[in-house]
Amino acid sequence: MIDMTSARTPRRTGRPGRPGYDLDSLLAVAVKVFNDKGYDGTSMDVLADRLGISKSSIYHHVAGKEELLELALNRALNALFAVTTEAGATEGPSIERLEYLVRRSVEILVAELPYVTLLLRVRGNSAVERRALARRREFDEFVSGLAVAAADEGDLAIGIDPHLLSRLLFGTVNSLIEWYRPRSSGSSTEIADAVVALTFDGLRRT
Repeated sequence: MIDMTSARTPRRTGRPGRPGYDLDSLLAVAVKVFNDKGYDGTSMDVLADRLGISKSSIYHHVAGKEELLELALNRALNALFAVTTEAGATEGPSIERLEYLVRRSVEILVAELPYVTLLLRVRGNSAVERRALARRREFDEFVSGLAVAAADEGDLAIGIDPHLLSRLLFGTVNSLIEWYRPRSSGSSTEIADAVVALTFDGLRRT
């Protein structure tokens, strides 16, 4: 069972900001640098240079780059876990709940693209990354559970393995980080409609 308390917004650990950068804007720049250079390849000196501020100004907000990483990963994870508590993901036939979850996950990926991109690139090289990967597995288990329930309810086409289905569905959703570009790739609604049409039209038992 997923511990939904883990989906709550984490306590903000940064201290009140100085003029120029608050924690949110600092985090946005840090995430872009992490995605461009890799987390391990990003030093506090690199962050300070990109931000145009001193390292001491960054330390005014956070203890170091690991805290920035944790805040960024939690932002993506919290958004995804919040969907699992919405009515569309908890009420009605499991196939409908699964479709809702896929649609909303696309919308979140588009809205939080840099943060989800960072989440999908972590490999477990630190305690922060391992915690994030553990939460990702919890989300994957939620998806898999819906797919199994949809099969048990007789709503999946015969012969479709529900565990394989859950991997394929979110493999498709997660692939958006490789090609989606805001302002040139369509709205989140258009993309969600396309993903749902391409997948669920062939999944439902007729």
